[in-house]
This record gives sequence, C-alpha cells and structure tokens, in this order.
Amino acid sequence: MIVQILILVAGLALVVWGADALVDGASAVARRFGLSEFIIGLTIVGMGTSAPEMVVSFIGAAEGNADISLGNVVGSNVFNTLLILGITALLLPMPVTPENRKKDIPMNIVITLLLIGLGLEHTLFGFGTDGLSRWDGLLLVAVFALYIGRSFRQGAGQEETPEAEKMPLWKAALWIVLGLTALILGGNWFVDSATHIAKALGVSDKFIAITILAGGTSMPELATCVAAAVKKKGQLALGNIIGSNIFNILLILGGAAIIHPLSFEGITYVDLGALIVSALVLLTSSYVGKKNMLDKVDGALFLLLFAGYMSYLIINL
Repeated sequence: MIVQILILVAGLALVVWGADALVDGASAVARRFGLSEFIIGLTIVGMGTSAPEMVVSFIGAAEGNADISLGNVVGSNVFNTLLILGITALLLPMPVTPENRKKDIPMNIVITLLLIGLGLEHTLFGFGTDGLSRWDGLLLVAVFALYIGRSFRQGAGQEETPEAEKMPLWKAALWIVLGLTALILGGNWFVDSATHIAKALGVSDKFIAITILAGGTSMPELATCVAAAVKKKGQLALGNIIGSNIFNILLILGGAAIIHPLSFEGITYVDLGALIVSALVLLTSSYVGKKNMLDKVDGALFLLLFAGYMSYLIINL
C-alpha cells in the first residue's frame, strides 16, 4: 500500500509540472499563429489532456466492459465542469465571450443531449436498444471531425503578438510535447495506483470508473486549468474544459463504440442527469450574476452540485 501511495504522489507531481509546461507552450502557439487561446484550449490542449480518458475507455471497450468506458466519460465530464471549473472559478474569475455563450457552450449541451438520445433510443423513442452501436460511434466521430474543422476556421485571424514577444516555435512545440507526456504518464501512475487501492477495498467497477478513474483521468484538465488561471489565461482554461468534454463524447465514446458496442445498462438516470445538469449550469452561469464572467459564486455553486452527486454515489455504493 505504501508503494502505491508513493506512485500516486509521483504521478501528481508529474501532472503539475506537465500542466505548467503545456499552458506555456500552447499559449505560445496561439500567439505565433494568431489563434485565440480559447481555440488552442478547445483543440490542442482539450484533446491532449483527454488522452488518459481515451486510453481507459478504449481499453474498457476492447475488453467488453461498457461500465468502464461509459462511466469514465460520464464521470470525467461531470468532474471537468463541476469540480475543475468550480475550483478554477474560485481561484480566478474566467471571462466568457459572446461566442462562448452563443456557440461553444450550447454546442456542449447539444452534444451531451445527442449522446443521451443515442444511448437511450429504446427508452426515449421505442426502437433500437439502449446503448451505442457501431453506427452511433461512426456518427459521433463524424460530428467530431466537422466540429474541430469549424473551430479552427473560426479561431484563426486573431491579432498577432509582436515578434520579440514570441517564444520560438520549436521551444513551444517541445513544451507541448513534454507537458502532454508528463500529464499522461503522471495521470496513468495516479490512476493505476488509485485503482489498485480501490480494488483492494472491494468497490464496484462502476464506482471506480465514475469516481477514481474519472477523477484521475481528469487530473490533467484540473492541473492545466489551475495553471492557466494562475497565469491569467481564463479563456484557455474554459476552452480546455469544453474541448475535453466534447472530445470525450464524440471521439472517445464514438471510437469506443466502434471498437465494441456499448450498453447503457450500467449507467443510471441520476448519472445521466448529473451529466446534463453540468452542461446546463455552465450555460446559465454565463448569463446570471457577474456579466461575461464565471466568478467565485459560480465556482461555489459548481462545487456544491459536485458534492451532491459524489454524496449520492457514496451512499449508493
């Protein structure tokens, strides 16, 4: 047990360092190519920090364990929005642009509803089965390709930073690669050790997936958002979370369903309710309260909702 705790601490240290390097490198790329920090967070950072979720979900699908694949993504998206954005907003209010309110945040809701509609097509519409088929997976992956293409097209053309203030491209790329490597390696160490400890305590696969695996694989997002907040790059943090949530549903669950169809049998309505509430509360918070900002009040609300969901899971072990 002591060895597992040491591995967990080492993984956490790698995640913290990797997040700092990734934020610096990604911000430099945004400045170099005239892309907004939000778009860099939505694409490069969002997809990079979701790599642990992809590994866990694809392995779960290959082994025919839908509870691991689905629970990991559902849990990660709830963690991302309620816990990570909650903590980040408490540390430093994050700006929300009109583009975020009108397109990016609503798109997160639409994609979440698409997942629920496809996954519960028999319960909701009376045909098919409750789960993601390979055709559903192909549809999700196709939507992902269209969304990412649109994001890059709309994110270009930002004001360029003076050449003297730019980090050399090779150095920015190196920081991104090293940062992502540290995030993924550290995240894997954390997840492996935490899962080992949890299994020794005899908890279920679903609980491990929605709590420990989801929390562990969301550590890169947490570290990256906190690092971005400290560096006063709130748009990169927000883009990271929205991008990670979209990447988790469209590409990770889409790819996992292509590998092996995923049944929704092990996911409860409360789990799906927490998923859609986390998407909706981000939209309402962008309109209510402090204008154009996710502030400390929003952060406290997110953390309260997260605590409620975790309490439900623990009570119903």
